[in-house]
Amino acid sequence: MPSLSPDALSTALGRGLAPLYLIHGEEALLALEAADAIRRVAGEQGYSEREVLSVESGFDWSQLTDAMTSVSLFASRKLLELRIPGGKPGTEGGEALQRLAAAPPEDTIALVLLPKLERAQQQSKWFQALEKAAVVFHAAPVGRAELPAWIVRRCKAQGQTLSAEALGYFVDRVEGNLLAARQEIDKLALLFPAGELSLAELQQAVANVARFDVFHLSTGWLAGDAARVSRMLEGLEAEGEAPVLVLWSFSEDIRMLLKLRQGLKDGRNSRDLTRELRLWGDKQRLAEPALRRIGPRRLMQALRDCAVIDQQIKGIAAGEPWQNLRNLALRLAAA
Repeated sequence: MPSLSPDALSTALGRGLAPLYLIHGEEALLALEAADAIRRVAGEQGYSEREVLSVESGFDWSQLTDAMTSVSLFASRKLLELRIPGGKPGTEGGEALQRLAAAPPEDTIALVLLPKLERAQQQSKWFQALEKAAVVFHAAPVGRAELPAWIVRRCKAQGQTLSAEALGYFVDRVEGNLLAARQEIDKLALLFPAGELSLAELQQAVANVARFDVFHLSTGWLAGDAARVSRMLEGLEAEGEAPVLVLWSFSEDIRMLLKLRQGLKDGRNSRDLTRELRLWGDKQRLAEPALRRIGPRRLMQALRDCAVIDQQIKGIAAGEPWQNLRNLALRLAAA
């Protein structure tokens, strides 16, 4: 079954409950809110008992069978939650999940909660059986491109709008930290009345809670956004990220652009190169424009700069690695 967005899930719940729900993905806030919505509607419709099974090491899968077949002495309907935080049920668990998908218990709403899954896990028989039988909600990360619209919707729900300048400022302050972003939006409802909020009001109220992932660093300089990549590096350094991991990110993506250039020069198909170089998501969109903007000479120089920074990290060469990483990032972004 196709994965639903938060709004689509709300609409589906308004039409009635399904016997089986599957929530998976890495965005904890969205997963929590989706599960809470299901619990709330189930409670309103008489599913007053709630049974929670958490699959940890040594979990006895007969507990799931018992929960599917047991009849409560206190309620005719129940919500059965199965939490699998590791995302790997094993052979016995996989078979139990396939049985659950094939025959959800009567008078029970089953809710299966999973973390972010690798492709191999998503291709497993148990996951595909659940995906086919259940109402699916994928708690995917809200990236930089989607974040402004997400903030606008949240503010609109509490009767507030943001000026263009205020929205840009808000995005910069909360990027990468969706839970804190929700808290900051909730705070705006307490501090200000309904209506449009100005940049000055947000500067007064919104804390800097942005969090950055080194694996998303490349989207800043590939897009030519010098200000953003500078903020990301400052945040990573403040959070204690290892400079060697940041350097690895730069080196890998510089090599990726050089391989892309050589492939295109050899007349190879762009789609084939995308698969071969594992360019997914934003990288797929940004790689070729970045290659044209930066050019091979600057990329080769950047690779030599990476070698120098590597020596600085190891203490072999003089210089401050973080400052030189920032200089490298700004040269690549501004090229």
